[in-house]
Order: sequence, then structure tokens, then C-alpha cells
Amino acid sequence: MKKGFFTIMSAQFFSSLADNALLVGAIELLKTSGAPAWQIPALTPMFALFYVILAPLVGAFADAVPKGKVMLYSNGIKAIGCLMMLFGSHPLLAYAVVGLGAASYSPAKYGILTELLPPSQLVKANGWIEGLTIASIILGVLLGGQLVGPRLAPILLGFDLPLIDTGVDTPAEAAIATIISLYLIAAMFNLRIPRTEAPLQPLSINALELIRDFGHCNTRLWKDRLGQISLATTTLFWGVSGNLRVIVFAWAAAALGYSTTQASSLVGVVAVGTAAGAVVASVFMRLDRATKVLPLGIAMGLLVVGLNLVHHAWLAVPFLIVLGALGGYLVVPMNALLQHRGHNLMGAGRSIAVQNFNEQTCILALGAVYTGMTRVGLTAFTAIAVFGLGVAGLMWLIRRWHQRNCVVHRAEVDRLLAIARSDCH
Repeated sequence: MKKGFFTIMSAQFFSSLADNALLVGAIELLKTSGAPAWQIPALTPMFALFYVILAPLVGAFADAVPKGKVMLYSNGIKAIGCLMMLFGSHPLLAYAVVGLGAASYSPAKYGILTELLPPSQLVKANGWIEGLTIASIILGVLLGGQLVGPRLAPILLGFDLPLIDTGVDTPAEAAIATIISLYLIAAMFNLRIPRTEAPLQPLSINALELIRDFGHCNTRLWKDRLGQISLATTTLFWGVSGNLRVIVFAWAAAALGYSTTQASSLVGVVAVGTAAGAVVASVFMRLDRATKVLPLGIAMGLLVVGLNLVHHAWLAVPFLIVLGALGGYLVVPMNALLQHRGHNLMGAGRSIAVQNFNEQTCILALGAVYTGMTRVGLTAFTAIAVFGLGVAGLMWLIRRWHQRNCVVHRAEVDRLLAIARSDCH
């Protein structure tokens, strides 16, 4: 791997670490402020909001500006969202601003991989970035849980600035203030990301032209016989996993009687399994064999349903590790295949923006469904059953879709697989 790759990894780690710690801080802030219960699951769709609204702009912006600078600006927006949450803005609004930063960050983060590395290293690079991102999820959720917990919170609240009233009076506020420093560390690494030789593409100031261009890119990826399968799979995977983190908090409280701090450890356990699956996939999977992992999506959905049968921590931990491992092994090769097809069809930034738009639309839609179920009084167990059966059923349909492509459009699928195979050699 090139030297700049590890700088990108470091920036991504600290930015994602802060994102996930902030989720726990926001949950605790809503709980302690007496907010209605439905506002906690609403955090996930609010974070996804700008991914959907600004999808036509952020991809084109990432292709028009050096991607290291895009990542730097994006971390600044995230820090502003943190400050808004800290100084009185509604947590849902402030978390949406953090989501705005994440929406502009993602096309640059993934797009620079296809500019910096050859196709033969894309699966390995995705294994690294997903593994490290998942490690940051583990540590971020655990860190957030500890920052609002009974051990660290009193220490943080004990710090005081002479002659200045910071207004930080609760464990959640102290946690959020600490998390801002993580975004600053990420920004320091952003400054050291190398400029690639990929040419910059002009950014149109015409909104209608941007929307038309984005719609054209979206259509091209959905019509591609391999792009459509990888896009459908990653869209569903991230739609469910994005909401599952919040659902696990509710499930841990209902099934195990866990607090926010205790439940954060179980979210970390899922991420441990996902990281392991991602690493194994990066070693053993090839780009042209990525579609072989589709049956794992069906198994993953059925395991989500099985979570309702788990009522003891000693069983929950290995169960969640296996669940996460299946997801990690599934998403890494499919993500690499999607990046490969998108880069060939339209350019790195635009293809990642299309991917983010579809994935975050799914997160937004499923988050709205879960929020609605919570608002009408349905339990976490019901939500888990709905999500799990939905994943299994939809992954079965995606697999049938690919099988039909292999029969009806065999020549085209073989040609695209041959391109992926030749690019890896």
C-alpha cells in the first residue's frame, strides 16, 4: 500500500471514532433531558438526511476539489454540529449538521482509494478501511458509553476553566465537549493527505445540471449488470446496520436490562465480528468472485430474527460476533465491486455519492419505519423481527436477480467479470 493510504486510514479512524462516540452522547443527552422515546431512533434518519438531499452536490464537489481538502472541510462541519449540540441546539438538528459533514466526507474518503490504488488492491484496501472503520465503531461506541458513565463523567465534569462558565453541567455535555477534540485530530491528518494525479472535474454551479448529472450517474449504475447487484446489496446492508446500532440499545435494555453504557459494549461486540469478517474477506475474496457472498445476506437476516431468542449476556456476545462477521464478509467484496464498476462508469466521487444516496435513503426509510413503530408503542423485539425478515427476504430477491442476469444477460455479465479479473492482474 502507498504511504498516503495510511494517512487516509488515520484520518478516517479518528473521524469515525468521533461520529460513533457522539451517537452515544446524543442518546444520553436525549434520555437525560426527558425527550420523547421516539426521538432516540430518529437520530439515525436525521444523520442520513443530508446524504440524501445533497447527493447530487457532494459527489461532484469531491471530484472538483482535492479530496484531502474535502475531508478537512467536512470534519470542520462535524465539529460545528458538536458545538451546536453542546450549546443548546436540539440534538436532532445538531446531529443532522454532523450528518452534513459526513455526507460530504464519504465520497472523498472512498473516492480517493480508486485514485490512489490500482484495482488489484481495491478489495484489500476496502478490507483495511472497513476493518479500521469498524474498529472505530467499536472503540467509539465504547468510548461514548464510558464518557457518559459513572467513572469518567465525574472526572470530566471536575475540569473547570478559571473565570469561564462553560455551561457543561451533565455527563452527556462533558462527553460531547471531549469528542470535539477527536475531530480536531482527524483534521490534522487531513492536512497530510497527498494530492493524487487524478484530474479534477469542473463543478457546475447550475443546480438543475447537477441534479441531471447525478440522476444520469444513478441510472447508469442501476443498469449495470454487476453494479446493480452490488449497489442493491450494500444499500440494504447499510440501511439495516445503520439502524441496528440504535435498535441494539433498545433490545439490550428490554432483554438484558442494560443501561446506555452497558448497551454500548454490545454494539461494540457486533462491530468486532464485522471487523473480523472484513479482514477475512480482504484476504480470501477476489473482485471477480464478489457475488458469491450473496447467500450470506440471507443468513444474516435470519440471525437478526434469532436475536429475539437471546436473553443472557453469555449467549448474546458470541451470537452478535457471528452476526457481525457475516455482515463484514458480505459487505467488503460487494463494496469493492461497486467502487470498481462506479469508477469505470462515471468517476470516483460521483459513484460514491450515488452509493451514499441509495444507502442513506435506505437508512432514512428504515429509520423512519422504526421511529414510527416506536412512536406507536411497538417493542424492540417486534422491530428486530421486522428488520431481520425483511433483510432475508430482500437478499433472496437480490440473489435471484443476479441468477437471472447470469442466464438472460450472460454475455454481458461475463464481459464485466472479465474486466474485473483483468484489472486485478
